[in-house]
Amino acid sequence: MVTTRRIEYPVDGTTMVGHLALPGGTDRRPAVLIVHEGPGLTDHQRERADRLAELGYVAFALDYHGGGRFIEDREEMFARVDELLADPDRMRALAGAGLAVLTAEPRADTSRLAAIGYCLGGTMALELARGGADLKAVVGFHPSLTTTRPEDAANITGKVLVCVGSEDPIIPVEQRLAFEEEMRAAGADWRMTIHGGALHSFTHPDLDPDPAARPGIGYHRASAERAWRAMLDLFDEVFPAMV
Repeated sequence: MVTTRRIEYPVDGTTMVGHLALPGGTDRRPAVLIVHEGPGLTDHQRERADRLAELGYVAFALDYHGGGRFIEDREEMFARVDELLADPDRMRALAGAGLAVLTAEPRADTSRLAAIGYCLGGTMALELARGGADLKAVVGFHPSLTTTRPEDAANITGKVLVCVGSEDPIIPVEQRLAFEEEMRAAGADWRMTIHGGALHSFTHPDLDPDPAARPGIGYHRASAERAWRAMLDLFDEVFPAMV
């Protein structure tokens, strides 16, 4: 039986509102941090936490805008995204605050941690790893792969997986190649899966492809399911006791 609760926590004077999901039982379990897309925390990410809890993980979907707010205005959302992309320390602090909530949960096994993220959230999960967080795995679903501090990849301690759509205009081939060079230079244990025919945000079921309203963005069910399975395969690898 999965149990959930809303958790409020402060970050620099702002009250964040996250979603914690716990598996049945009382034992300590591997724990997964979930970082949402640019607009904000939605039921989709809360359901990801619940689904992970059903599989036996402690899962916490953080909030990095404050108040659990969803940014409706696209221009405001993109301004917020650009602000964070330019400030890796801020991204690491926001993700780190969520990780602190997760590790404070008594059911969370702090020796078995992972972070996953979607779009900007995937970038933030990667920045958390670049900052040296003790993560056994970090997974980015269609994340921006750029960073202003690529040398910090040497601090990554866990295994890295990024899942990218072949037709994603936000993550072009040049960005993928730069990420490859970054990971190679760092000596990281990493993998990148390219999903043929998939656009940006291919994991989000509410974003049907609409070239007029959302060019380059759209759900791709087969790729979403494959990326989820790839993540679970990585978790099986780094959390062998779960198998």
